[in-house]
Amino acid sequence: MFGLEAIIAHDGLGISVIGISIVFVSLVLLSFAVSQIHKLIELWDKKKISYQRVKKLQQKDQKTPSVSVPTVPQDVQRASRQFKLLIEWMGEPFPLPKLLDLSEKCGLSHPHSTINEFIKCELIIPDENGYYVWNKQL
Repeated sequence: MFGLEAIIAHDGLGISVIGISIVFVSLVLLSFAVSQIHKLIELWDKKKISYQRVKKLQQKDQKTPSVSVPTVPQDVQRASRQFKLLIEWMGEPFPLPKLLDLSEKCGLSHPHSTINEFIKCELIIPDENGYYVWNKQL
């Protein structure tokens, strides 16, 4: 048995159809890749220009600082009383990291911005040794 009779007898028709489709799809993909290779070459030639554009965009992002409005509690007197109690419990002079840690543990609202506001208002003033004290004159 030779030719088409042998192919039909051993179920070769399905295998040959699958083989032809694999070859056809591969050729289509190869032709698509070859037709688009000019874009890859152009991209490779302009890589320095595109790299400089990306670098400029990154520098612009780094130069523009994100300005966020600090949230300071409305009732500064109440906040100052709460922080003054913490400072009296810690003792003076006190380190700011310890005050921040205790204020976060106690659940006070916005401790970083509140302490910053106290320093701006000179309620908390630095001493010469790197610690801070509560200004009793105000």
